[in-house]
Parts: sequence; C-alpha cells; structure tokens
Amino acid sequence: MRIDTALGDIEAVLGERLSRSRPVREQHAQSETHLHAGPPDAVAFPRSTAEVARIAEICTAHRVPMVGWGAGTSLEGHALALKGGVTIDFAQMDRILELRPEDMIVRVQPGLTREGLNAALRDTGLFFPVDPGADASLGGMAATRASGTTAVRYGTMRDNVLGLEVVLSDGRVIRTGTAAPKSSAGYDLTALMVGSEGTLGLITELTLRLHGQPEAVSAAVCAFPDMGAAVGCVIETIQHGIPMARIEFLDAASVAACNAYAQMEMPAVPHLLIEFHGTEAGVAEQAERFGEIAAEHGSADFQWATRTEDRARLWKMRHAAYRACLALRPGAEGWVTDVCVPISRLAEAVEETQADLAASPVPGPILGHVGDGNFHAILLVDPQSAEELAEAKRLSGRMAERALRLGGTVTGEHGIGFGKLGYMEAEHGAGWAVMGAIKQALDPFGLMNPGKMVASA
Repeated sequence: MRIDTALGDIEAVLGERLSRSRPVREQHAQSETHLHAGPPDAVAFPRSTAEVARIAEICTAHRVPMVGWGAGTSLEGHALALKGGVTIDFAQMDRILELRPEDMIVRVQPGLTREGLNAALRDTGLFFPVDPGADASLGGMAATRASGTTAVRYGTMRDNVLGLEVVLSDGRVIRTGTAAPKSSAGYDLTALMVGSEGTLGLITELTLRLHGQPEAVSAAVCAFPDMGAAVGCVIETIQHGIPMARIEFLDAASVAACNAYAQMEMPAVPHLLIEFHGTEAGVAEQAERFGEIAAEHGSADFQWATRTEDRARLWKMRHAAYRACLALRPGAEGWVTDVCVPISRLAEAVEETQADLAASPVPGPILGHVGDGNFHAILLVDPQSAEELAEAKRLSGRMAERALRLGGTVTGEHGIGFGKLGYMEAEHGAGWAVMGAIKQALDPFGLMNPGKMVASA
C-alpha cells in the first residue's frame, strides 16, 4: 500500500511523466553488462529540481527507494533498482543553464550528455574533455566519477566538476562548491557527491570546468613486440614531461577484434594509440620526441594521423572496441571489469591477467588507459552457461585481488555499483564503515540507491 500511495502522490505532481508501464520499467532494468535486476515499480521523468525534491519528499514519507538514471551506460549495475521503488530518469532535464566563456565554466542539468554539451560548445572555442567512450549523461558521469581516454591530460570528473546542486533524501536541496577556481571553506561536499553513485543524493545541476579547444591535434597508432615494451615507452614519455592528451593500449586480441569490426589492418600485436594537443609547433615537437622514444622501445608500423577524418576513424575504432570484442563471439555477453594500478606495476598486472586468461576457457581481450594505469578486460561468456559465469567471476576476482596486492584499486573508473560491492572492505578497511556512517547521516532510511556502495543495513 505504501508504494501505491507514493506513486499516486508523485503522479499528482508529474501527471503522465510518471510511467508504470511494463515496457518503460523493463527498459530501466537493463544493464550494459552481465548484471541484471528486476524492474522498478515506476519511472519518473522530472523537468526541474523542484519536482525532484518533491519526489524525494514523497518517497521518504512512504519509505520508497529512489534510483537515479542518466543514459544507462554504467557497467556495474549502478542504476538498477535492486529493491524496487522509483527510478528517476533525468532525460528531460538536459539543458545548458548558463555558459560563462570568460570563466571557462558551464552550468548544466544532469540529463545533458557529454556529446550534446560539446556540440553546443563547438563555436565557442571551448570543450568538455572527459570522454568515457559512451555518450553518457553528465549527471551520471559525476555520480560515478567517470574518466576515460583523455584523463591523462585533462583529469577525471573529480577534476572537472566545480560545484553541484543535489537533492537529499528528505527533499532538501543543497549547493556545493562555487564558480571560483578554488576554495578552502568547509568540507568538500562536491568531492563527496562526485562518485557517490546516487547513494547520498540526486544531482540536479552541475557546474563544469571547460578547456580551450587545441589549435592542433596529432594522433598515432604504433605496434610493440610486447606489453612490457609498450608500458616502458609510456613511462619514459611521462618522465620526459611530454604532455600526452590520450594514450591507450590494445592487446593482441583487442587489435584482432578491431581489425575485423572496423576494417583495420593493424598487426596482431600490442598497440598504443596516442594523441597530442597544442600549437602546431608544439604538437610537431611532441610527436617527434614520442616517435624517438617509441623506436627505442621496439615500436614498429608507426602511423600518424593529422587529418581530422583519420583521427576520428582511429578513435571511433577505440570507442567501438567493446562491440568489436563482443563480435569475436556472437551471442556472448560481456563481463566487463576494470582495475587501476601504479603505472610502474601496469605491465606486471596485465601480463599476470593475460596468463590467467590463457589458462581459461573464457576469452578476454584487454585494453585500457595506459597513461594512468587503468585497464579493462572484456570477458566473453555464454550467458546460459553457469560454468562460464562462475569462471568469469573468478577471473574478475583475481584481477581485483591482484590490483590491491600491487597497491591499486579494484576499479579505476567503472565504479562499484553492486557488481564490486564485495571488494569495498578489502580496499578501504575501516574507511568503509566511515562511508556507511556518512550514508546513515544523509540517508537514514537507506532509500537512495539501496544495495550500492555501502553495506546494507
């Protein structure tokens, strides 16, 4: 009766923008990967902060769970309604609220996607750099502390969110941060909310840092004899202070997948994909210096791409790598996992992971953001095979445990959701209980995205 009463009250606020239809609810029960859950009881489509606040008030009054939804591209089940309740879809809150080019900041609603924002910024000379691959919503990217291919140069969402507007579980609306470049006033609530995965509040507005569009861009793809040589090249490039905008790694299996999927002709060996941003002279010098370092580490088949269309094809191939890997085994489901280690231990982590995969019946191409020690494995499993699902879980667990042993983290950018909840105590120790105390203080009834991030009450 509580859920029926709550939905009736929300319907009085939203009208037809509250959907109880089975197809809409099922659409919000889907995940990009192997994680699944039942549908929510209803899906709300608010258009303003005031509506989100009213939904939160109603849900808290009737003890109904609330789960935020952006574009649905998260990989650890973040937006799945594990305990039913109301999924709050921000698709209709997708406007740019204020653009301040002189301050290089923009204020946006959470449903706007990164590609949508950059399309609107195209003629301003500015752009938003965080690129997780998918056309994710900016609210979702903040909630999961996303990063991606450009993090080595421009940082992650943590570095590019200056402030937020957040609706708390009881309907209170708070603002965190300011439009100033820095502050030393009080607790950093912006940093607390960025990466909280909707467990502490619902993000209804973001103030984002923008960057100038580079005068010149140059990209390249180059082959290496093995993973150690590729990582050695990257480490030396970083030590020389050469400012890379992107530096991506593909193992031999990922290269084979991309060749077949995108009609490429790269040798079936490990590759680096690299990009430089800057002035014409600066980019030319950086490219030349990198080429020399790469050659010293055994690089071959070095191909530069300076034309816009060639670069676009190169990065389109990288962003399509997930689909390309799925195509290696038609009908397979992707068990996608990521870890992050100190870059000095990256080659070791990847080589040990490759040894595990070589001894396993489950194939798993590896790729990642080699410049910051973050890599992904796409384990290709038959979703009808209990044995393969168990093996994928074992392999993923081995990756997580290895990352912790090497001084890293069980996830560099995918987040925890409920897929990696079991590793939180191992990574954070007593700190995990502190997170639980924060959750209890801000969401005493456990209604905000329950079953994620902290231990359930």
